[in-house]
Amino acid sequence: MSDREHKLAPEAFQAFRASIQEEVERLEEQSETLIKDLGKGQPESSTPRSPFRQILDAVREASSSFESGVHLQDYRSGRRWTMSDQEFKTAREAFQAFRASIQDEVERLEEQSEMLIEDLEEEQPESPTVQSPLKLLIDAVRETSSSFESRVHFEDIGTVRHIGDGVATLTGLPRAHTEDMVVFPTGVRGLVFSLEPQQLDVILLGSDQGIRGGDVVRASGERLRIPVGPNLLGRVVNPLGEPQDGGPVPEPSDLRLLERKAPGITTRTPIKEPLHTGWKVIDALFPIGRGQRELILGDRQTGKTTMAVDAILQQKESNVACVYVAIGQKQSSTLNVIERLRATGALEYTTVVIATPDQPPALRYLAPYAGCAMAEYLMDNERDVLIIYDDLTKHANAYRELSLLLRRPPGREAYPGDVFYLHSRLLERAGKLDQDHGGGSMTALPVIETQRGNLSAYIPTNLISITDGQIVLDADLFNQDIKPAVDVGLSVSRVGGAAQTEAMKAVSGELRLQLSQFEEVARFTRLGTEVDEATRQQIERGTQLQAVLTQPPHEPMALSDQVVLFYAVQQGMMKDLPVQEVSAFEDRLLSFFWSEYEEIMEEIELQKDLSKEMRDRLDEALEEFLRSEAERSAGP
Repeated sequence: MSDREHKLAPEAFQAFRASIQEEVERLEEQSETLIKDLGKGQPESSTPRSPFRQILDAVREASSSFESGVHLQDYRSGRRWTMSDQEFKTAREAFQAFRASIQDEVERLEEQSEMLIEDLEEEQPESPTVQSPLKLLIDAVRETSSSFESRVHFEDIGTVRHIGDGVATLTGLPRAHTEDMVVFPTGVRGLVFSLEPQQLDVILLGSDQGIRGGDVVRASGERLRIPVGPNLLGRVVNPLGEPQDGGPVPEPSDLRLLERKAPGITTRTPIKEPLHTGWKVIDALFPIGRGQRELILGDRQTGKTTMAVDAILQQKESNVACVYVAIGQKQSSTLNVIERLRATGALEYTTVVIATPDQPPALRYLAPYAGCAMAEYLMDNERDVLIIYDDLTKHANAYRELSLLLRRPPGREAYPGDVFYLHSRLLERAGKLDQDHGGGSMTALPVIETQRGNLSAYIPTNLISITDGQIVLDADLFNQDIKPAVDVGLSVSRVGGAAQTEAMKAVSGELRLQLSQFEEVARFTRLGTEVDEATRQQIERGTQLQAVLTQPPHEPMALSDQVVLFYAVQQGMMKDLPVQEVSAFEDRLLSFFWSEYEEIMEEIELQKDLSKEMRDRLDEALEEFLRSEAERSAGP
């Protein structure tokens, strides 16, 4: 008997016995009707019911008095039990003996009924034959008995010990493994979360309504798998891959496990290819490479989601597939993101995975792993993928909620002790594969929320140590209308210039140093300290650069636009420009280049480098732009 053939013997015995009893009862009802019809007009004759009823009673008695002969522990008690080979042999022999006894009773029934019919036909020769309906009844009983297969099936079952708040504690299920699926009586599936010697914890993937203590839970023998494939691009799904946009169920290319071992070092390659986000401050100061993990963190309402979504919008022409995972976000906020992606055409190459706050905590816990599995399939098929986790703070909170409900020992900030591993095994799956393994990549931009800029909290420090850099958004800068509110001093990209194009590297090399120096001396001016002329010019220069890097939301800038703008700043064209006029000057400069020197813009976008010849052409174009600006200023 294999482990899969694991059904309870008592249920199999009872089901078979019930089927025999039903056939006997139906036979009795029809035979009594037949006997009444035959006995009409024959008051002197002996009633034919007596021998017939005796036979029926014999069949019923054989069924009802049958004992299995296999003694098991009570399956509702939740205690573990096993069936030995000898017990299994006993069960099979008991079935075969029972079937043989039923067949003997049916054959005896047939013989005596034949004799009864012959006697009735002798006494009433002109009556229509009664053999046909009686034979049909006898054949039905014989067919039920002969078609029964004495095969014993066994399955693991458990008993609900405690249920509530999306989690359940079970006893039984001796062969269960973590991440195995179980099925509750209501049809709701559950995922085995942890194992203990006397019980196991299960997280529910649906509502716990209708589930009570003592209910029997059955093991499915399978692990949770979700649909993956390119057909999920352009769709909105939940962490189980079920559509949430009202469309048909997408046809998956494969079904994958949520958890998977991260690619090894030998299968990876260094990160060198840039992934442009469309944000000037990021592409110039903190470049992100394909396969990198760059953390975005900041307080509430500082533009974290906007920065991540605009990175998706920028990939429209780059053939980079995107996955946006919304974990515990308000439905209104998630709908705004979906509508923004749809309006700009970015939803066509994006899969949106949503787990709302009103859903079970298990779905919020599984959401980032589901999105990672979908992105990983595309990476394995030679695609470059960008995945956004928005946000992992709520993911950690969902894990903490599940752990506390299951009475796990709390640690720092009430998080369980393995919360670091929760995110490390997720983010380690991002990377750039070498050509022998397809050359695909998965770039991860996890988002987390801080409390009043506290970067030393538990979850922020964990993720800062896991990722390849962080972009810190400052609430004070945001309130000063400096957007994106990136704190240049605290932000860093550990890949850096290795993932930056030569053109961008040539025009942005001094920007970070100048901004860092500006931040340092600007603190003194806030205190009313007198500064010399050189320091004052340095502050003016930094304020001007800060204005250049300011950018409205949902307007990502192409690489060629950024290169031309930073080249103009490098050449000192904005040196005497008031800060409030920087934005308008920028718009006129880029409009001039696209209308008069479109070939330069296209060449920069294609070559991604600034040769000496290209620099000379840029200088000529800038001189012509300055003449047009002078004419515009001198006009009536």
